Amino acid sequence: MNRICHIEIDEKGLARPTPEIEQERRVAIFDLLEENSFTPARRPDREMPEGPYRVQLAIRDGRLVFDIATETGEKAAEFHLSLGPFKQVVKDYFQICESYFDAVKRLPPSQIEAIDMARRGIHNEGASILRERLEGKAEVDTDTARRLFTLICVLHWG
Repeated sequence: MNRICHIEIDEKGLARPTPEIEQERRVAIFDLLEENSFTPARRPDREMPEGPYRVQLAIRDGRLVFDIATETGEKAAEFHLSLGPFKQVVKDYFQICESYFDAVKRLPPSQIEAIDMARRGIHNEGASILRERLEGKAEVDTDTARRLFTLICVLHWG
């Protein structure tokens, strides 16, 4: 029950993604919905509805917004995170992804593998920052944080 059953990206005001970024998004959503762990924090002043949860990710007023509802659409929670802690790691992630996408087209497998290892390292760093920022708001496992970080990057595209 402590999982995401549906995820949506609020695309208002977002630049059109490249085919590579769109593919990253599709894979992240597919993998996230296949397997994830997401538990909104319980609050003493309010009963938290049971999951599974529908999550909408958006950027509003310069903040990352998690809008959470139950599977039936009942509002469960909403929280906002500062984008500041993500800025550098998102920038680094896009740079390494660009290198990776270019490498796949023209470099031998050994060089692609080295770039992919660097990409995974930055991805792990972004997931770690997300887990820290979610503390007290929601609990996620590492794989869920990684996939959510990919979707946060999609929101930064352009």
